[in-house]
Amino acid sequence: MSRPFGIVVVRGRSMLPTLRDGDRLLVRYGVPPRPGQLAIVRLPDGVVSVKRLELLDADGLWFSRDNPDEGLDSWSFGAASPPHDVLATVRCRLWPRPGRP
Repeated sequence: MSRPFGIVVVRGRSMLPTLRDGDRLLVRYGVPPRPGQLAIVRLPDGVVSVKRLELLDADGLWFSRDNPDEGLDSWSFGAASPPHDVLATVRCRLWPRPGRP
């Protein structure tokens, strides 16, 4: 059975300088995340966001933002998220093409 792909649009500045508002990402659903990987996650307040996966331990997943001045992450909420809160993993940026402004 193949795992489905999708496209998401980045909103906000929490992942600067890696990603910018309006970037389009190719994501894959149902793939287990790895530390360091970008993923689409459901935050404890229900908001869906792009974050960087930091650690998977017995308490769950810890994720962070690339921009320390914007957004929220596991260090803001003070607790790890359950693995089912990772909705998809980011495969690549589709637009603008990598290396382009």
